[in-house]
Amino acid sequence: MKIVFLDSDTMGDVSFAPIEKAGELILYPRSTPEEALERVRDCNVMIVNKVIVDQKLIDAAKNLKLICEAATGINNIDVEYAEKKGIPVRNAAGYSTESVAQITFMHILNLVSHGLYYDRRVKNGEYYGTGIFADMSWHFYELKGKRLGIIAMGNIGRRVAEIASAFGMEIAYYSTSGTSHCKDYPSLPLERLLAESDIVTIHAPFNEKTRNLITLDKMRLMKPSAYILNMGRGGIINEEDLVTALKEGIIAGAAVDVYAKEPLSPDHPYMQLKDYYDKDGHCIKDKLLMTPHIAWTSDEALETLVRKIAENIEKEL
Repeated sequence: MKIVFLDSDTMGDVSFAPIEKAGELILYPRSTPEEALERVRDCNVMIVNKVIVDQKLIDAAKNLKLICEAATGINNIDVEYAEKKGIPVRNAAGYSTESVAQITFMHILNLVSHGLYYDRRVKNGEYYGTGIFADMSWHFYELKGKRLGIIAMGNIGRRVAEIASAFGMEIAYYSTSGTSHCKDYPSLPLERLLAESDIVTIHAPFNEKTRNLITLDKMRLMKPSAYILNMGRGGIINEEDLVTALKEGIIAGAAVDVYAKEPLSPDHPYMQLKDYYDKDGHCIKDKLLMTPHIAWTSDEALETLVRKIAENIEKEL
């Protein structure tokens, strides 16, 4: 059995040994659309992470028996067409729950407590210049008693809620699917969730229901002291609107791990915030924390992902 991974560089340097046991594995670090068409011609299993699997690519793989997504979201695959041709599509659910929850709270703690700002204050000598033992140039609040609003209460949302509870936070959520399965916490309409939350974190997939879900009008509903995080998919928050909300002080800050177009370009609006300051003299760039789509990439998560891909191949073939 021939197994082709069209963009294996997206997995870093993880071992693919579990998949190699299932057949002949050929790794292509990256594939252009034209290269992909040639590389899948005689494969039985196609593995992708970000490569677009459209009708043309599926038709080019004459011996294809299975498509494996090296992630949870499958919006890069024409699933309907694959199933029409009798080719199952299998993703890897739940592999990154702990990893994403951990990075989510890294961002929450840094946003609320201004960790990176204060680290820089000490390292560049500004702390010394204050003349007193405690630099209190940027106020922060405690998480205990604050409301965390979670957009999409799936596996990751639930884990984030559990951690937030340990901090003494109140939890509520908005169901992007319209079905409130979780009964452990109150389910609220989006507008109310935004208005009542001190921190809002997004853990939703990207689809027609979540595309451009958070716009400037939605952010205007939030408290000026509130923070928002996008740990789901780029395109859920309108990126230009987020920049406007930060510049105008509509919200206190934001953290993003995902972007509408990845990797982030140097001319993206997010990258221009260094030129703007708020009324208290704080640079707007310090109110936006960014990571390069890494929340899912802990060592343990990547190892679990490879194992789940191998299990999907074994189950189907």
